[in-house]
Amino acid sequence: MERFKLISFSMGAKKPYLAVILIQTIYAGMILLSKAVFNGGMNSYVFMFYRQLVGTVFLVPLVLIFERKNATPLSFMTFCKIFMLAFLGITMALNVYCHALVFTSATLGAATINCLPVATFFFAVLLRMEKVTIRTTPGIAKVAGLIVCMAGVMTLSFYNGPQMKPLIHHPFFGYHNNQDHQPHVSSGKNWTLGCFLLFISITSWGLWLVLQAQVLKSYPSKLTFTNLQCLSSAIQSFFVAIAFERDPHQWKLGWDLRLLTVVYCGTMVTGVSYYLQAWVIEKKGPVFQAMSTPLNLIITIVGSMFLLGEVISLGSVIGGILLVASLYSVLWGKCKEQSIDIRGGAQVQAEKECTELKEAEVASSEPALFV
Repeated sequence: MERFKLISFSMGAKKPYLAVILIQTIYAGMILLSKAVFNGGMNSYVFMFYRQLVGTVFLVPLVLIFERKNATPLSFMTFCKIFMLAFLGITMALNVYCHALVFTSATLGAATINCLPVATFFFAVLLRMEKVTIRTTPGIAKVAGLIVCMAGVMTLSFYNGPQMKPLIHHPFFGYHNNQDHQPHVSSGKNWTLGCFLLFISITSWGLWLVLQAQVLKSYPSKLTFTNLQCLSSAIQSFFVAIAFERDPHQWKLGWDLRLLTVVYCGTMVTGVSYYLQAWVIEKKGPVFQAMSTPLNLIITIVGSMFLLGEVISLGSVIGGILLVASLYSVLWGKCKEQSIDIRGGAQVQAEKECTELKEAEVASSEPALFV
């Protein structure tokens, strides 16, 4: 029985780690499918609206089944917080990011996403949700992980090196060689503007992850919380899309890869991964979730080789290795800190019990004053 309890406890402790791996795998699939449909000419603003709409519809029956009776009462102030969270981390961040890619390059855009752990860690420390003690080994490991993360991003951004030949000459997604819809990469002032927009996007994402942890403390119904974010973002994305895209043909969906991508992103990304992300943030904190983003890059690189037939450079491989190293460095530091806190708490509890026992012995040995 004790062995069974130990195995159950071990599996329960591994659930957040398995969850972040699944989240990043889902995100990698989103990137691969989205790249294919964007290369085929689909408007990104329209895509965002359909994605959030499908996610909302997908989550409604789940909310009614699992949280209809035990959902936390929703106040007007909490709804306003959720609505602003959706605008900050979904509507604004994703639309600004897509617009920034017009002025920069896809390499810079992909590399910038991996700065998310740095932004999240900064806001978490600023809001006193994370602690860093440079004089301890776990603290040094966390800081070193962030430095290695930045080194990996710099490598991905500014070093290409020799290129590997495509392993697949006939990629699975047929839009790969379509150059008609590739965004034009500008330079000079437009490049600077694009970098500034990327900075705004990553900052919004990092702040969004941190603020979610705060809102979830007052509203722990994660399915309802995720569904309200999807609904809010769908409404916001509709007005953004209608403002930037008036062509009726861009709003039409057929039985093709566009529909598959919208359904996949609406169910797996907007529905499943957002719920898992909210669960992981509640269990392990926002920095733990953000530090898993390098896995997304590694999975995407492998998938792009086999599904899109893309050419992979040596810089991408080296940068990916550095990002994975930074991931495990920070996670190791967090695990060591948690184990130290657990041992420290157990020691304090033992000392408290020992003191209470001694006081009880002294009290029992004192002679009675009244009979």
